[in-house]
This record gives sequence, structure tokens and C-alpha cells, in this order.
Amino acid sequence: MGAIVAGFPDHAVLTEVGPRDGLQSEPVFVPTQKKIELIQALLDAGLRRFEVTSFVSPKAVPQMRDAAEVLAAFRDRKDAHLTALVPNMRGAEAAIEAGVDAMVLFASASESHNLKNVNRSRADSLKGFAEVARLAEGSGVRLQGAIATAFGCPFEGEVDVSAVVDQARAYVDLGMDHITLGDTTGMATPALVVDRVQALRPVLGDSTLALHFHNTRGVGLACVYAGLSQGVTYYESSIGGLGGCPFVPRATGNVATEDLAYLLTESGVETGTDLDRLIRAAQLAERIVGRELPGQVMKAGPRLKTAPMDSVRTANG
Repeated sequence: MGAIVAGFPDHAVLTEVGPRDGLQSEPVFVPTQKKIELIQALLDAGLRRFEVTSFVSPKAVPQMRDAAEVLAAFRDRKDAHLTALVPNMRGAEAAIEAGVDAMVLFASASESHNLKNVNRSRADSLKGFAEVARLAEGSGVRLQGAIATAFGCPFEGEVDVSAVVDQARAYVDLGMDHITLGDTTGMATPALVVDRVQALRPVLGDSTLALHFHNTRGVGLACVYAGLSQGVTYYESSIGGLGGCPFVPRATGNVATEDLAYLLTESGVETGTDLDRLIRAAQLAERIVGRELPGQVMKAGPRLKTAPMDSVRTANG
């Protein structure tokens, strides 16, 4: 572990979203067994929290049509916390039947993105969440909330912090004990992260706050650093940097899990993960999707990885 950065927490909890957020945009269906193989590799690397899949319409997101089958492969893993994204009552009923530990309800902080993403107004989304909350309460399945476009909207531009606060307050009122700010469009900056975190503290109560960044403009890890400076300990990431919202123009991948784990470890923040195994999992993800992924540590290796001198030519002249 690297030197501890003053003011940072001594540990962080990572949630792997690659199997859902990472794969959802892939144009070619990833076979169920390959998804299971990838999740197993991530478990072997020490990750224990997963957004495994989503119970959405197969017409809208064909890649997630095997949601129940993927979850079934890990239902007996008592050491893993498995969540799934659900957009409505139908999805919630299917998720509960499949045996999720928690359901993630999501709506956007901007009206236009919510219409594009789920074809509903923000008010209609929240009204539907109240029905899901009643269903969840009777089933024993916990509820988590995700606020998309929390740092900016590709259609409206700036998103006022008050919209984010209002949505977080609504989530808390519905009994959600874990709330994620999603940088759906890669529009977050370190200054915006500090602004959002500080604005949300008075309304969160006992609910935990998680941050989810995309690296669209190359500052995803800088935003993580800003979150750490504010004491945030929950982060979402995607192996290899897989992903990008299918309903956002020019969207690119999430912050890579192995890059995030490297940054945290080298900053003295414990994650409970094995970096070498994360790198191997990222390489597996690359083989599964059949193209180069944007993760950096999977290419360069750990900081102190050395090479024999005869593997590099000597300067001449």
C-alpha cells in the first residue's frame, strides 16, 4: 500500500458495475456463461459488491435479457452483495423472484434525460418508485437509489444542485439507505463533486452516499480524489473501463475498476482487492468483448512492475 494521504479515509468500498453498466451497450450479445465467468473472476479478485444486471425490457436493452440466469449462478454466494437495476414494478417483481439482495431504482436529475432514458417524466418515475418501495418492504429486499446526470445533462447542460438534493430527499423518504450520484455523461469535475457532496449531507441522514464516474473527459479519477477529500468511501466502477449510457450521445466508459483500485491503494486507502487479479479480469473482459478497452493499469501493470534490462534496446549514439 502507498503512503496514506492526509485527510483521506483508510478504506473504500468498491461496487463493480461492469456486468450491467459495462456490458449493456455492447452491440453483440455476450453469452450468459461469459458474463458468469467474468463475475467469478471479479469475485476471485476480492470484489464483493456487484450491480449484476438490470431487469429492463429486452427490446430496450437486449444485452440484459438473461438477467435471471446470471443472478441464479451466484444466489448461493453469501459473501457477495448482488444488486440489479429496475425501472418499474414489472422489473422489481422479476428482480425479487430472481433473488437480488437489493434493487437499484434510478431516475435522472434532468427532465430531458429521464424522458430519453426511461420514457417517463421525473415525477412519474418517483410515483412509480413509491409502488416499488411498498413491494420491497413486503419482500425484505432493500432499496437503493441512483441519481443519473447528477453533474450535468447532455441535452440541458448544467443541472442545478437543488434538483439533485430534491431527488435525494425523495429517495430517503422512500426508505433508500444507499444513494449513488451518477456521472452518466462524464460531465463531473472535482469542484462539482465537492459542491454536490456538501449539499447532500444535510438530507442524507443515515443513508450512505456513493459516487459513480465516467472518464469521458479524462478526469474520472480526479473526481474520485475530490470525493475522498470529502470522506466518501463508496465508489462504483467498471472493469477495464467498460460501458457508457446507450441514451447519451458520445458516451464513453466508466472509470476502470483496476485503475480505481490502483489509485486508492497507492493513496493508502484499503479496498480488499488483488490488483494482479483485477488486471487479469480486465484482460478477460477485453477478450469477451473482442476489442481494446480504455483501462490504463491493465496495460502498464502495477507501479513497481519491473522488466529485465535486455528487454529494452540501449540508446545508440
